[in-house]
Amino acid sequence: MALLQRLGASSLRFSPSVSLIVARSASTMAPKLRDPSLLKHDVCYINGEWKPAGSGKTFNVNDPSSGELIGTCAECDVEDTKSAIRAAADAFKTFRTTTGRERAKLLRKWYDLMVENSEDIAKLITWENGKPFADAKGESAYAANFFEWFSEEAPRSYGDTIPATVPGNRVWTIKEPVGVCGLITPWNFPAAMITRKVGPALAAGCTVVCKAPGETPFTALALAELAHRAGIPKGVVNVITTLSNTPAIGEVLTTDPAVKKVSFTGSTGVGKLLMKQSSSTLKKLSMELGGNAPFIVFDDADIDVAVAGAIASKFRSSGQTCVCANRIYVQAGIYDEFVRKFAEKVQGFKVGHGFADGVTHGPLIHDRAVSKVEAHVKDAESKGGKLVIGGQRMPDLGSNFYQPTVIRDATPAMAIASEETFGPVAALFPFKTEKEVVDMANNAEVGLAGYFFSRDLQRVHRIAEALEVGMVGINTGIISDPAAPFGGVKESGFGREGSKYGIGEYQITKMITYGGMGQPLQS
Repeated sequence: MALLQRLGASSLRFSPSVSLIVARSASTMAPKLRDPSLLKHDVCYINGEWKPAGSGKTFNVNDPSSGELIGTCAECDVEDTKSAIRAAADAFKTFRTTTGRERAKLLRKWYDLMVENSEDIAKLITWENGKPFADAKGESAYAANFFEWFSEEAPRSYGDTIPATVPGNRVWTIKEPVGVCGLITPWNFPAAMITRKVGPALAAGCTVVCKAPGETPFTALALAELAHRAGIPKGVVNVITTLSNTPAIGEVLTTDPAVKKVSFTGSTGVGKLLMKQSSSTLKKLSMELGGNAPFIVFDDADIDVAVAGAIASKFRSSGQTCVCANRIYVQAGIYDEFVRKFAEKVQGFKVGHGFADGVTHGPLIHDRAVSKVEAHVKDAESKGGKLVIGGQRMPDLGSNFYQPTVIRDATPAMAIASEETFGPVAALFPFKTEKEVVDMANNAEVGLAGYFFSRDLQRVHRIAEALEVGMVGINTGIISDPAAPFGGVKESGFGREGSKYGIGEYQITKMITYGGMGQPLQS
């Protein structure tokens, strides 16, 4: 049955066989690294040395596509974390005195090594995260670019000269590094979320303790190895790994007085907890938290461009990004045409192991993620949503696979309207007026990213200013760029990463007043 015929009866959906499934024997998928020494087992990186966890314990890391064991990592604990903090604090005493040009050269060397080893880094990303290899190569390049960007920002950290109101006084400001930084990164971008934090921290003259995600630690450890080769001084970059001790390590990073700054990317709930813990020592914070991005298509938009943007935004990394479209609003006049064209694109997806040829979409990170996606789909169906395509698990591929899914006639009453799905489910909501859609888009506790498509210049300005989000994409579904400030409003957090603003998150502004300058010239 043709796709157009299926969409004519909106209560019907495609058969699961419509989405091309690419299944390969999982046992053949383990990648061969050009440099096997980048794969670090059973160790963490503290004070310039590779060390096992103090307890001697390890944890397993499994391929989310096949479930097979990739390897074991050091199960670091509180004492390991304190050791890393001490190393960072000792290193800060001298690293803070290096010039911006010296730090720029270190970051540039690290960047060059990432470029040189980009293929291996991408292989590690796909292996432990599951995203298709083509996507992983894109992330590897994107991650390296943060080191390039901040290598260029490091020598350009300027202060100001301020006209004083007191005669004879001179006032100026200088920028200083905040100190030891605790960095807590997520699994969905194993390389880029680390470099986006470490790059500006080192550019500012800070030292770091990075808590790698338990699901994807090998990428973080490979980056630490490249830091070592780049000549980053010992103690400046420390990487600890854990699975079961994550809450305890998070508490140490947020309460130890030696840590002056915490940067976290993750859920809003965990961000609130870390913020509360950090209050005991009044740390500087930056939080990039959950999102529920609205994606609006007005009837004056180029539909084909809007469909392509929605596909790119919604289904990137199988919907496991904080800025992916979660609620797709389409104006009534073009709604049916958009649904048809959108579903046709989804129909062409190839789902499977990230290393398999031609695969466009991989697994979700674990079975809990699949369960959440499944719950959202069932909730939408129970409240009047109609499946156009997908809506099923894919057990033939593995326990972490779920069909790319399109649901039409979504309503605000559905869980998917108020909760971040973080999976390959696109819910399409019809709307009639600007005010109606802006009210629906802003009816969220979070405000990270928002997108809209329109060719009306006046509307472009109205909607961009009306959306309560930290980032707006206009006629594009991809907004990430090392040169652009990344961050949200409301319960999506605060602070900005990347861009010229990113380095400021790791600096303090010191004011200096010099009195007694008002004396007349000596004769």
